[in-house]
Amino acid sequence: MKIPESILKKVEKPGRYTGGEWGEVIKDPKDVDIRFAFCFPDTYEIGMSNLGIRILYSILNERADTWCERAYAPWADMEEQMRLHNLPLCTVESGTPLAECDFVGFSLQYELCYTNMLNMLNLAGIELESAKRANDAPIIVCGGPCTYNSEPVADFVDICLIGEGEDELPELMEIYKKHKAAGFDRAAFLREVSRQESMYVPSLYDVEYNEDGTIKSFTPKYEDVPAKVRKRIVKDMDKAPFPKNLVMPFIQTVQDRIVLEVYRGCIRGCRFCQAGMVYRPVREKSPEVLDEQARILADATGYSELSLSSLSISDYSCIERLTDMLLSWTDDRKISLNLPSLRVDSFTKELMDKISTIRTGGITFAPEAGTQRLRDVINKNVEKADLLRACRVAFEGGKSQVKLYFMQGLPTETDEDLDGINDLAQSVIDEFYATPGRPKKAPQVTLSAACFIPKPFTPFQWEKQCDMEELLRKQKYLTGKITNRKIRYNYHDAKVSRIEAIFARGDRKLCRVLLEAAKRGVRLDGWEEFFDYDKWMEIFEYCGIDPAFYANREFGEDEILPWDNIDIGVTKEFLLRERHKAYSEKTTPNCRLQCSGCGANKLGGERTCCPKMQ
Repeated sequence: MKIPESILKKVEKPGRYTGGEWGEVIKDPKDVDIRFAFCFPDTYEIGMSNLGIRILYSILNERADTWCERAYAPWADMEEQMRLHNLPLCTVESGTPLAECDFVGFSLQYELCYTNMLNMLNLAGIELESAKRANDAPIIVCGGPCTYNSEPVADFVDICLIGEGEDELPELMEIYKKHKAAGFDRAAFLREVSRQESMYVPSLYDVEYNEDGTIKSFTPKYEDVPAKVRKRIVKDMDKAPFPKNLVMPFIQTVQDRIVLEVYRGCIRGCRFCQAGMVYRPVREKSPEVLDEQARILADATGYSELSLSSLSISDYSCIERLTDMLLSWTDDRKISLNLPSLRVDSFTKELMDKISTIRTGGITFAPEAGTQRLRDVINKNVEKADLLRACRVAFEGGKSQVKLYFMQGLPTETDEDLDGINDLAQSVIDEFYATPGRPKKAPQVTLSAACFIPKPFTPFQWEKQCDMEELLRKQKYLTGKITNRKIRYNYHDAKVSRIEAIFARGDRKLCRVLLEAAKRGVRLDGWEEFFDYDKWMEIFEYCGIDPAFYANREFGEDEILPWDNIDIGVTKEFLLRERHKAYSEKTTPNCRLQCSGCGANKLGGERTCCPKMQ
């Protein structure tokens, strides 16, 4: 059921909905046993830039028995037309209604996309609550970072895939195919799925609560359902599935470039960072494999930019050899290299000289905190001298503008730490004028400050977020401290951060909040023009739930956390040790300098590529 041209003419960016892109996979429905609708709960431009979906789309479509298609959250103008003309949400490739697929899968990257997922199910005519779905209704499966605490969406999701999906999804298809051939029984299928490693079926667990609202127990309904669900990882990244062809969008997307995944995991251990914990252990691809994959994608796409993707690209053990291999052919083909996520302690003149996008684009660093004391608390392991040295290299290379990322509201933060943000920015300005051969253009330092959000599976998962009044006070305080016109200060909306914190640390009681939000038409919360904090507060009050219980309460160290039923490899004991070290202002070395016994190596330890790093 393709969207009629008469409707496409009435909406902004019809290319979001037409399909027909070069590289899309088309199959005959009669030739496949399984129809899978892979949904991204945000707009086409964002979803088309997601590397994980590209990988899994390719894996599923390599199966002769499966056809994987795509769907995205429609913009408000298209949603209005769909509801006006009673059009269901359909796949982009064939126009098949999502309700007619065997699976509807969602990649949950961000808590504020939860309402988009429910809105997409509603537009598709699929019952929101899993307990009310018929036996032949699509199986709703989710993956992505948010599934590490999927309790706020537990009532809506049939299966959560915990960890990396390259092996999980094919196994899930095999189980489904077997049950479908035997006469599909939804309950029997979900029961067998629950016994597989890394496959979490929320409906097969009972949760009891104490009188104070905390969790009393989390119990499997059957003896053969595991008490904990263990994360799955790809152990050998050189052998990991790799999409040799990409779907090429008709309209500009967030990342109109080749994205080459260099490695997974992180050696650092910043105490606020969820990704640095849940993606452990570090697993690298070899430079030879990466160079070959880059050439394949360059030939297949024609893109003129190649971005090396990782949590910290300068921590790749063979970054120099890889860049040399890539530059041996990308310069001739006028393909520029982009190295995001560079750390100040590894930013060098050699990198500036090599990488054209560093020379021509902006330069960004993330000190995260204004004082060394607070950087030690969060285990950033970066000093002021590192930042100033990196900035001097940038200024010598012709840069005059620097962007610095910070967090506000971190545990133990004081106004003195906020003063340090302004002082650090002023020091960068001073360093510019102290640099011989600096550009003639006046310097500009842009400060971007996010609100601290306590995330599951971090040493700060027990911490409370500052209440709204305190977050706003901190933002106003720093605004008053910055008087130099060469320093700009931008900060995130504290109200958005609070909603994110609520759902990041939420339990199943928040399902009824999301259900009520769906009834009231809440969606596209990640977009400023749609986010309505007051409406969210009305919904919490209507449901009888205090949002401060989740966002602004210090969790007890002996308390059962909503995500304690998930095993990511990193132990709770390690996270507690790191929390206690934070309050002692003690740092932990990175994983290559010293193993700190986090537990993740039991999943399949690190393999580095350069002999000097072995």
